[in-house]
Amino acid sequence: MIKSVSEFLKGSLAELKQVIWPTKSTVVRLTLVVLSVSLLTGLIIGGLDYLFLNVVGLLVK
Repeated sequence: MIKSVSEFLKGSLAELKQVIWPTKSTVVRLTLVVLSVSLLTGLIIGGLDYLFLNVVGLLVK
C-alpha cells in the first residue's frame, strides 16, 4: 500500500513537471474574459427577468 502511494506521488510529480503553465498575462487576460462574459450574462438574465416580471404583472392586472 505504501509503495503504491509512493509510486502515485512520484508519477504525479513527474506529470506536473511536464505541464506548460500559462503566463501571468494570459491568466489576467482570460480572467477578464470570464468576468466580462459572466457580467454580460448576468445583465441579460436580469433584464429578461425584469421584462417578464413586468409583462406578467400587466397580464395579471
